[in-house]
Amino acid sequence: MVLLRKLPGMPGWPTALGLRLPQKFLFLLFLSGLLTLCFGALFLLPDSSRFKRLFLPRRATASTSSSSAASSSAAASSSSTRDTDLPRSPPAAAEPRHASPAAPRRLREKLRAAARPAPRARQQVQGDGRAEPATGAAPARDTRAPFRFDYERFRRSLRHPVRGRRTGEDPETRARRMKIKEMMKFAWDNYKLYALGKNELRPLTKNGHIGNMFGGLRGATVVDALDTLYIMELEEEFQEAKKWVEKSFDLNVNGEASLFEVNIRYVGGLLATYYLTGEEVFKSKALELGEKLLPAFNTPTGIPRGVINLGSGMSWSWGWASAGSSILAEFGTLHLEFLHLSELSGNPVFAEKVMNIRKVLNRVEKPQGLYPNFLSPVTGNWVQHHVSIGGLGDSFYEYLIKSWLMSDKKDSEAKKMYDDALEAIEKHLVKKSAGGLTYIAEWRGGVLDHKMGHLACFSGGMIALGAEHAGEERKQHYMDLAAEITSTCHESYARSDTKLGPEAFRFDAGTEAMATRLSERYYILRPEVVESYMYMWRLTHDPKYRQWGWEVVKALEKHCRVEAGFSGIRDVYTTTPTHDNMQQSFFLAETLKYLYLLFCEDDVLSLDDWVFNTEAHPLPVNHTNFKASVQQ
Repeated sequence: MVLLRKLPGMPGWPTALGLRLPQKFLFLLFLSGLLTLCFGALFLLPDSSRFKRLFLPRRATASTSSSSAASSSAAASSSSTRDTDLPRSPPAAAEPRHASPAAPRRLREKLRAAARPAPRARQQVQGDGRAEPATGAAPARDTRAPFRFDYERFRRSLRHPVRGRRTGEDPETRARRMKIKEMMKFAWDNYKLYALGKNELRPLTKNGHIGNMFGGLRGATVVDALDTLYIMELEEEFQEAKKWVEKSFDLNVNGEASLFEVNIRYVGGLLATYYLTGEEVFKSKALELGEKLLPAFNTPTGIPRGVINLGSGMSWSWGWASAGSSILAEFGTLHLEFLHLSELSGNPVFAEKVMNIRKVLNRVEKPQGLYPNFLSPVTGNWVQHHVSIGGLGDSFYEYLIKSWLMSDKKDSEAKKMYDDALEAIEKHLVKKSAGGLTYIAEWRGGVLDHKMGHLACFSGGMIALGAEHAGEERKQHYMDLAAEITSTCHESYARSDTKLGPEAFRFDAGTEAMATRLSERYYILRPEVVESYMYMWRLTHDPKYRQWGWEVVKALEKHCRVEAGFSGIRDVYTTTPTHDNMQQSFFLAETLKYLYLLFCEDDVLSLDDWVFNTEAHPLPVNHTNFKASVQQ
């Protein structure tokens, strides 16, 4: 109700306009109706509207997402039956694991835009793209439950020593492994000297880089490198990294983070280092950070949004993602870490969140049995039918087979999802070139794009890992398929002048296993090819995989090693490449670790005891229940 008051000595302003009484009445009636309409319209604005939040209490705007998140969590809890596992000229920022040059997420420009600081307006997405902070949501259950994880019992359950027994190895293999260890020490020492506490090292300019992908968190290289330093027995360097985590790793930050990247790099790295060492600081940091990720799940379906503010709990979808959708490789790459967060904390909420993702995926119809890359977190339906085993999709499939292995082969749901997905991939996407190279194409609404990204080269190792546990009639078939795909990825390296592979390579217009676009010719120290070499070596012991890995070591030394670290290069098809001035954190976490393990005996981080998350952080197979009795 609007009250119009006269000022002393002045007529009311309707009178001052010379209006008669009926006109005054109509004017006031119109004005009252207009104000009522404007105020009421506030309630019709989307929850994400900043204008709405200026006038209404935050609790009111968050109620919808909070209640829906609560119902999603409840549904996940009731349905869970298991007890309990990223453009492109080389970017100047940390590179998302599933980033690749040419698709909506692969689109180099869009992905780099997502990884760079940008005006606030970029983060506004249409419609339902942004969620409110979880201020109105039910608080997460206390992760400090009255029980403890029995670490000593866990270590006794391992079937092999973490660092192996080092018996009977030949001198050449040991010398090559020691060379890779020296490369790791060189990369770490220069990071420590010029960029300690920053997220990555810029080795040409000898300074650090922070970026905005981690929401204000620092030390991505520290956390990513911890377990590699430990496995390589770089004891002094490991203690330096541990000290930084203890004294300087601050989780009280307020910034916009990729849920996916924080999970695989930080949470995964901290969890792995705890399991390797038993040091409580790594466990407590992992659990605290895990809790900060939970508000991203406050959506109508429980499918998390891709970006979260680690301080406020607000979450939203990437601005470049179709119709505010979530990305398959992002929400599908949480399972391993979140199960271990529940295992260590006694808090089932982490496991419930990822089991609910499974529930949504099993309910939605899959075109031709394939999983498209974009899913609406509001409706739970696919947004577009783009399928890729490279960027945008990759690690979702990896986590299916690894979830089964991590459960000590008890998670039959994950195994069935993996088997069904691989069958559809082989039927619709696996192709053979005129020159006899086997590759996995991308699928866009039924139309094939005959290219393969570097990121998709992990699939050789994944298929081999799954083949080990396939029925006898399918085991050799899948091992052959894994070997063919790994060989194709090796060809992408062998056909370049630097003997390093491009970001993507194509099979069209008479070209095979080579980049045909300038925007796809760079190499940013990616690990996926050597990852497959490591798995293929361990599962076949064919010496060619070690030889191929040693070729990569020599190419890295020749073309990527600079005065103060290692740098990506902008063109693999020239012997005098330009460097991109970025030592990615995953180079220490993945590339060097996989190369080192390639020249280790099989009992070092044995596949009987460990699965690697998509950042190569080892997480243990759940051989038994390691919860100790309730503490009084």
